[in-house]
Amino acid sequence: MKAKDVLGRKGEELAARYLESVGMLVVERNWRCSDGEIDIVALDGDALVIAEVKTRKNLAYGHPFEAVGKAKLARLHRLGAAWCRDRELRMPLRRVDVISVLDDGVSEPLLEHLRGVG
Repeated sequence: MKAKDVLGRKGEELAARYLESVGMLVVERNWRCSDGEIDIVALDGDALVIAEVKTRKNLAYGHPFEAVGKAKLARLHRLGAAWCRDRELRMPLRRVDVISVLDDGVSEPLLEHLRGVG
């Protein structure tokens, strides 16, 4: 497995544990369809949350949040709708959250969570 994939998996694991620690219920991870992948699907009360996790070693290529632009947000909304159709669910309260993980492998990873991004 490539180093970036190992880092990404670690970031997703940290993000899932964080979401659970703040009271969310993680219901699925790494769901895929022909249009793409959802990193984490969670419930925050009665809100369905589609969580995108961006993990980096440092800020050399910009902050991880910068990697989630309008096109990515639109795709995440489409993927959330596809996930609901796949599960035959009608969940009107759907939001997209983005979780940034900075992990240089030495210091404690730094996690930031933006709720309802777009």
